[in-house]
Amino acid sequence: MAQTTDGLFDVLVVGGGPVGHAAALAFAGTGRRTAVLAAARPSADGRTVALMQPALRFLEAIGAGAATQDATPLERLAIIDDTGSLFRPPPVTFAASEIGLDRFGGNVVANALAERLADLVAADGGIALLEGRATGLADHGDHASVETENGVALRARLVVAADGRRSVLRDALGIETRETSYPQSAVTAILAHDRPHRETSTEFHTRTGPFTLVPLEGRRSSLVWLTKPEHAETLVAMDAAQFGRTVERQARSMLGAMRLDGPRGTTPMKTITVSRFAAGRTALTGEAAHAFPPIGAQGLNLGLADIEALVAAADRSEDPGARAVLEAYDQGRRKDVGTRTTAVDALNRSLLTAMLPVDFARGAGLLALGAVPPLRRLAMRRGLAG
Repeated sequence: MAQTTDGLFDVLVVGGGPVGHAAALAFAGTGRRTAVLAAARPSADGRTVALMQPALRFLEAIGAGAATQDATPLERLAIIDDTGSLFRPPPVTFAASEIGLDRFGGNVVANALAERLADLVAADGGIALLEGRATGLADHGDHASVETENGVALRARLVVAADGRRSVLRDALGIETRETSYPQSAVTAILAHDRPHRETSTEFHTRTGPFTLVPLEGRRSSLVWLTKPEHAETLVAMDAAQFGRTVERQARSMLGAMRLDGPRGTTPMKTITVSRFAAGRTALTGEAAHAFPPIGAQGLNLGLADIEALVAAADRSEDPGARAVLEAYDQGRRKDVGTRTTAVDALNRSLLTAMLPVDFARGAGLLALGAVPPLRRLAMRRGLAG
């Protein structure tokens, strides 16, 4: 465990999810005196996460590549318009090989990833691992202090808020948030199927949102189905056999018979954006800074990009929580996250409307991506840009 002679850490990470643990590993790897304040590990829920190449490279760079060692390769991404639109384009498939890659990324069970990152933090002698929750935050100019539920104040030159979408630290800083709710819920599940997925992630665009099957090891896939809340409740209430048949029909039997192979869950869809990504000596990261519908594999990929950007900014200063460091971080993340928020929102809303001009624009865009190889390659490279 890292020790300090004055009780002052260089970096205090608040939050024990993958983003928080990645932050601790990254900062400790640069020689900063680092601590993590985290509650007990969450229980498994069967969800998976698709990590794109920039995120995989970052985890490798901070010594956490082993956490994704069993990730199932995502070699192709297919989009199928199932909206019933008059301007329905043919299916479009993007292959990583077209841009010189063996894969776009990898799909891994979320809790397995979280457990492995937590184990790496626990085994790192340069990280002080503290159990508990934050209850408050104060800025003292040359450092910040985090109050904990047991009454202890932890001091650090930089506080990394990785405490989730209900962030206590964000609220303590008075940073404004904006929530946008959608008339959708996401149904998640893991399924086994008769036919091979061929390392292809397939996204059906429907009138209630994307229906996506992402490959897992063997003949298994993870499901993310955005649909109306009442339909989501019906789906999770089905018995396993009926649910499998329903998913198979929605997937046009492309993977053959499907069987439930893990827990199901449902989550209301909303986005959360913040007015700024830093204040005082605290930086917001992960879902404390942004939350997305599960479209386009943005969530954890953006959270890891937050950490990479914050570490890079801090590397330019002896003081990791200096004003210039956090201003640079704030400006950079506003641009990246803002662009991606707009893109995800536009795609989702375009599926929920039946207006002909919107259908035409979306269909024309997909048609162009399928017909013009240079444009398709540009879209793939832009999509992977971290």
